[in-house]
Amino acid sequence: MKVFDVWFRFTCTLFATVPVSGFYLPGLAPVSFCEQDKETSDCQNEIQLFVNRLDSVESVLPYEYDVFDFCKDVIEKRPSENLGQVLFGERIESSPYKFSFRKDVPCQKVCTKTYAVSDEESKAKLDFLKRGMELNYQHHWIVDNMPVTWCYSVEDGQQYCNPGFPIGCLVTQEGRPKDACIIDAKFNKKSTFYLFNHVDITLRYHSGDSENWRGSRLVSARLEPHSVKHTDENSQSCKGSPMEIPVDFTTDLTVTYSYSIKFESTDEIRWASRWDYILVSMPHTNIQWFSIMNSLVIVLFLSGMVAMIMLRTLHKDIAKYNQVDQADLFKIRPQSHDTYEDAQEESGWKQVHGDVFRPPRSGMLLSVFLGQGVQIFIMTFITLFLACMGFLSPANRGALMTCAVVLWVLLGTPAGYVSARIYKSFGGEKWKSNVFLTALLCPGVVFADFFLMNLILWVEGSSAAVPFGTLLAVLALWFGISVPLTFVGAFFGFRKPVMEHPVRTNQIPRQIPEQSFFTRPLPGIVMGGILPFGCIFIQLFFILNSIWSHQMYYMFGFLFLVFIILLITCSEATVLLCYFHLCAEDYHWWWRSFLTSGFTAVYLFIYAVHYFFSKLQIQGAASTILYFGYTLIMVLIFFLFTGTIGFFACFWFVNKIYSVVKVD
Repeated sequence: MKVFDVWFRFTCTLFATVPVSGFYLPGLAPVSFCEQDKETSDCQNEIQLFVNRLDSVESVLPYEYDVFDFCKDVIEKRPSENLGQVLFGERIESSPYKFSFRKDVPCQKVCTKTYAVSDEESKAKLDFLKRGMELNYQHHWIVDNMPVTWCYSVEDGQQYCNPGFPIGCLVTQEGRPKDACIIDAKFNKKSTFYLFNHVDITLRYHSGDSENWRGSRLVSARLEPHSVKHTDENSQSCKGSPMEIPVDFTTDLTVTYSYSIKFESTDEIRWASRWDYILVSMPHTNIQWFSIMNSLVIVLFLSGMVAMIMLRTLHKDIAKYNQVDQADLFKIRPQSHDTYEDAQEESGWKQVHGDVFRPPRSGMLLSVFLGQGVQIFIMTFITLFLACMGFLSPANRGALMTCAVVLWVLLGTPAGYVSARIYKSFGGEKWKSNVFLTALLCPGVVFADFFLMNLILWVEGSSAAVPFGTLLAVLALWFGISVPLTFVGAFFGFRKPVMEHPVRTNQIPRQIPEQSFFTRPLPGIVMGGILPFGCIFIQLFFILNSIWSHQMYYMFGFLFLVFIILLITCSEATVLLCYFHLCAEDYHWWWRSFLTSGFTAVYLFIYAVHYFFSKLQIQGAASTILYFGYTLIMVLIFFLFTGTIGFFACFWFVNKIYSVVKVD
């Protein structure tokens, strides 16, 4: 203790003498800009616009920027991408859109593309571009690590800032404008595509007013897309009639891309809060609070039910049973003859004390599921906690996925330990099979599904296809780190003595009486998942929106609160149903406790199917297969996560109640 005290004092003294200064997360440090004549090593003049993949709410297949035959940079530069960005399919690259700080440009031509009717390659490129406009594919541009947003008014006069803008739109053969074509009355020609080949960009900056930094920092990047037909290449004007592309390609076509740039100074927005105007403009904050209140009501209801059982019914049962045991021990009868007779004839949970800890069937599989569930639970908790602290904000692209994958790899030890301990308590002896299944079964199913989905992305030429080298890196992390750590955890788990149960198990199993409809296994399991799902379904809507509708998800505080509520709800619902089944003298609670809360994943899948048909307009067999393929991965992970919560809550409950009764 003296050594620790000395070390603690030394550390505190050291930190007290070091001057304190702010720090920034990697990749999130501010960049200062200045005019060309004032350019120094502390600030730069050139502003580079980067482009990301293009995606659509009508297709699961994202594509790289170059696939649509847009203007390319002479020397393409790709910033380094983390593991999460690669797995999510982000493909960021430089563009020919380059600006000088505080140099307004009213009209600047970028490049010209020509499509000839006689050229099959040109025809294929134009067809792909028109297909992108038909499916409402969206640009995603980045300036200074900040999305370039398209802000427009929505209902009730509110302004919505979309971190993307469409490449164009279509007016159908019936004359009905689709998607973005409604923004301009000029888009009225039937069977015509309108390409947004011109953008008006506005960059707002905040100038330095302290000694800590010089120059200016960008705090806002907005644009307005326009469709302009450039008739004269030498013209300095970027205004004119819309750029029309007929559905039928019969004549040669020339498309010129252009932009205008304008800089504005502002003192209203600081660099630290420059994402606020994007995130605050996103609706549904009130709905989030409604979701939380709805979940809290469910939790309070369940807590009341559990408290009533614990404090009244269960406490009364324990006192009654112990009273009978004492009477039998001293050969006396309690004061109330009726109480004694009722307790002797009681057909409740104490009657199955000799079978309640009998090992379940398929104990190997249950222990494997529990080991993986613990791994997922710890990974989820740490990831959400870090996200709440601001380390995994939307500004740090790919950080959330990277953190989750790295944590999962490093948490192989608790998975192996829990699986080994549970399996050993079941009397299992095939420890090698247990370790291998814990390390390979569930991750193998997820990887096989992911690999099949990746094959479809490869065939479709999508940018979301994970490169072969990244797949090898994931396999190396799995087999090189996670599997050995699982073996280490299992080694320590099997070395531990077998867990002692509060009551002994009889050699001959007790016959289970005929059960009513509500105490049978399947109805109880189906009912058990309803309340936990009711706590999360609103939050689930926003999560699915962020995945499939490409909206930013940033409300990790709400999500962490819902995570805690889900934890409580799964535990209480499982304990409640477990008590009812034990009172009905059905002692098969091991698998039932896991499946009761795990059945929430089935409701998640049903909701995902409903979301697919009611909220999305996804077209094509490939996109449909990809949607349900990735959904199955989510369902499996959620099944293990919720099932593990319910099992350990029930495990604690059963041990607790049988440890306080006196059993001969």
